[in-house]
Amino acid sequence: MKKIFLCCAAGMSTSMLVEKMKQSATQRDFTVEITAVPVSDFDQIITEADVILLGPQVKFQLKSLSTAAAAHGVPVAAIDMMQYGSMQGDKVLDHALSLLNNPQ
Repeated sequence: MKKIFLCCAAGMSTSMLVEKMKQSATQRDFTVEITAVPVSDFDQIITEADVILLGPQVKFQLKSLSTAAAAHGVPVAAIDMMQYGSMQGDKVLDHALSLLNNPQ
């Protein structure tokens, strides 16, 4: 099972988006584990993750986190601010799945 982590400042604001993404995955009959975590847990999750998406509030860390994750072969990307703000779980899931299929 693929594991997608959403990192934000405290791991709280992405919880609703995670639920929307899980609903979208269920509708597609796709099995995936999606978890929201604070960015401070990045070092603990890097070995478990298949994809890591960053919330807009921690997007400024994209370059350094991508570099750290590259050693583990894990793609890291920022969540589109509009998709995040409007809780478009289906589109964010599409982004994560595209990274699984075509790592940056």
